[in-house]
Amino acid sequence: MRDPLSSECQQLHRFVHTLSEVRWPFDLERLPHNGIYFFHETGESWGHGGDLVRIVRVGTHREGNFRSRIREHFLINERKMLFNMDQPAPKDRSIFRKNIGLALLHQANDPYEAVWSIDQMKPSARLASAGKRDVAKEREIERQVTRILRENFSFRCIELEGQERRMGTQGLESRFIGTAAVCDECRPSERWLGRCSPKPKIVDSGLWQEQHLTSPALSESEITELSVLCSKSPVAVQRRR
Repeated sequence: MRDPLSSECQQLHRFVHTLSEVRWPFDLERLPHNGIYFFHETGESWGHGGDLVRIVRVGTHREGNFRSRIREHFLINERKMLFNMDQPAPKDRSIFRKNIGLALLHQANDPYEAVWSIDQMKPSARLASAGKRDVAKEREIERQVTRILRENFSFRCIELEGQERRMGTQGLESRFIGTAAVCDECRPSERWLGRCSPKPKIVDSGLWQEQHLTSPALSESEITELSVLCSKSPVAVQRRR
């Protein structure tokens, strides 16, 4: 039962922390086909007392693509690093990767962030920016992003069928994001890389995302739903050896 004296953010974190933490390397095939994930980052703690790690990103996917989203974030298929001028880079398949790379470039006061921001998935954009791209530089940034994600980030996840219940303005993903974003206690540390982002919404929210930040916080019934989902989710994801 929900503690009426605890905030929605506290409840969110407490239930999420009952889930198994997944760190690189992990077995992709043991992850659910559908669900919502919660990323944590080394050095980031929640603000409600104690030492629980803070949620720094919430995400989901279209039906059946949970493993694909995680694969793109961690760049499990490293052959995608062999992209050329006529192909998108890994960051164009993962806004999470793109935002981490942007923070690195902005931190270094590197003007290449303007090119990095272009969505190369669109052929017209690739054609328009062909003379501006530096593939060797992009590969180096991608390597940095991969290292940061694999070394500094972990995640937990709940299994949840039904794209409509996961996504959109009425989905649980948006409620989780709105709950974490509105909390005045769960603020990023002074060393959080996201503070270097050129995107004000990332800097202000303390989350590696821009959408759903103003969504309503979790209702009492949704917190109860979360508790049930956490109790039914897989206990562990074995790491590859």
